[in-house]
Amino acid sequence: MASYLEISNISKSYGPKVLFENIGFNINEGDKIALIAPNGTGKTSLMKILAGKDKSDSGGRIMFLRDVRIAFLEQEYDFDPEKEIFRQVMDGSRQYTEGLDLEHLWEYERRVKEFLTDFKLGDGSRKMKELSGGEVKRVALTQMLASEADFFIMDEPTNHLDIDAIEYLESFLSRSRCTLFMVTHDRYFLDRVCNTVMEMERGNIYIYKGNYQNFLEKREERIANWNAETDKVRNILRRELEWIHATPCARTGKAKYRIDAFHELKERAGQSIQSRQLDLGDMSDRGARRLGTKIIDCTDLSFHYDGNCYLDHFSYKFQRGEKVGIVGANGAGKTTFINLLLEGNRWGGEMSGSIERGESLKIGYYRQEGMVFDEDQTVLETVNDSYLLGRFLFPHDMYNSKVGSLSGGEKRRLYLLTILREQPNMLVLDEPTNDLDIVTLNVLEEYLKEFKGSLIIVSHDRHFLDRLVDHLFVFCGNGVVKDFIGNYSEYRSFIKDYRKEQAAAAKELSVRGEGKTKTEKVRRLSWKEQREMESLEAEIEALNAEKASLEESLSSGTLGTEELMKASERIGEVIKLCDEKEMRWLELSEIGQ
Repeated sequence: MASYLEISNISKSYGPKVLFENIGFNINEGDKIALIAPNGTGKTSLMKILAGKDKSDSGGRIMFLRDVRIAFLEQEYDFDPEKEIFRQVMDGSRQYTEGLDLEHLWEYERRVKEFLTDFKLGDGSRKMKELSGGEVKRVALTQMLASEADFFIMDEPTNHLDIDAIEYLESFLSRSRCTLFMVTHDRYFLDRVCNTVMEMERGNIYIYKGNYQNFLEKREERIANWNAETDKVRNILRRELEWIHATPCARTGKAKYRIDAFHELKERAGQSIQSRQLDLGDMSDRGARRLGTKIIDCTDLSFHYDGNCYLDHFSYKFQRGEKVGIVGANGAGKTTFINLLLEGNRWGGEMSGSIERGESLKIGYYRQEGMVFDEDQTVLETVNDSYLLGRFLFPHDMYNSKVGSLSGGEKRRLYLLTILREQPNMLVLDEPTNDLDIVTLNVLEEYLKEFKGSLIIVSHDRHFLDRLVDHLFVFCGNGVVKDFIGNYSEYRSFIKDYRKEQAAAAKELSVRGEGKTKTEKVRRLSWKEQREMESLEAEIEALNAEKASLEESLSSGTLGTEELMKASERIGEVIKLCDEKEMRWLELSEIGQ
């Protein structure tokens, strides 16, 4: 593989805090690298330096060995709220479109429209100010991917995306021949996209070829070898110390080299690496002891707001100690549901049914936008408990750091600690994995696995859900919520297998004809429902055929501007119609179960 980029002797500090110093590494064509490091160690700063958005303090060298086009996805996408989506992407892409002739400009516009469709952003006519955080992220990704740059630099690309968008991006990047350097906390995404893991620890860079599991294994080997070498150095140090004490007169002349070597040994012997651990003692048990038998009871709960149905006759009794995951597309009502459970109807929407909360319930609610800090306060002033701070990965030398100087991930960790210290007996976590590093995620998972109270998690992090939840509430849209027993991977596997089985059964019935015996499931449908289901199957098949035809046309490069606009608009309508009809078909097919 040809080398794309050579980096040597780059450094970055903020005031007295050294993020990294004189580091260097190479990136080769085709590398797909995931950078792993604790929050606050300079991951984002390093990416900005590589993308030309910042400079190394020490000069150093960043040399691209060929004419490489770079696209940089930052965590915060800068946009004009008054612009329409399509215009925002095109205006943000001027570095790629300047100088293009009309034919190539049309091709670029076609790619933009295709990505907007794939990311379910319609025809791009909505204004940016109307979009959710997840939709804004999809606009930023459209701008990056349409550029067809040689080298993608991506800072937390899956933050704020729903699982469908994550899986689409995952599929695209895994198939792409691009070179990629990214920071991500999504371990499934990392495993399926990247072929190299780069670890930044204590100012050093370590490279691991392979997936995330290989990284974990090789890292443990590296730490074990380092600590074994440190033990050997300590044994030598003891012998040298005995010599120093026994021969004080030998401290001049030719013995000086041993004195110098002794001080070097002493420094090396003091270094050891420990896997960072989260130890909250009995915090996971405290609070839960006070939880009564009644948690939250929902009875025939419906909620409509601004013409949209977010819940339709939902009933459920939450149990002590259960761990529920909540999944669904952006805008399906997940956060609305959580806010209703905890705060009731505060938005003026139409609500019916009832929500009853247990008297002993004490809720800890981690919100997506919940952080409110005094930036001038120190870490210790914000959480005045050194015992807990130490066990939540805040070392003593950070206690006097101003909150304003912390990284985004460190602030998230501090925010989480302010919630856990109150000893809730029910934890509600709305996208808790955003901006947390993998080290913190691993130890947070261990804590939550031991948590004795009730747990509700809204998350798009598949690994996080798989490790923690007993069952899922799947928000399907239009107020429909399905309860699935199992974790997220089991749910996705079930859906794929179920659709295959139903498609095969439908095909078999079609071959047998109406006069043949039908399955028990079909017999339980009413005559009207049977006709509707048959009609839906034909409509879905026709829509999928139309979608394939439109995709072929959009990829042909032969459409004029007006035809391109019409085809892009129509494919968005087709996808929406197909999703609606497939959901109705699934509802009918479940009647016989």
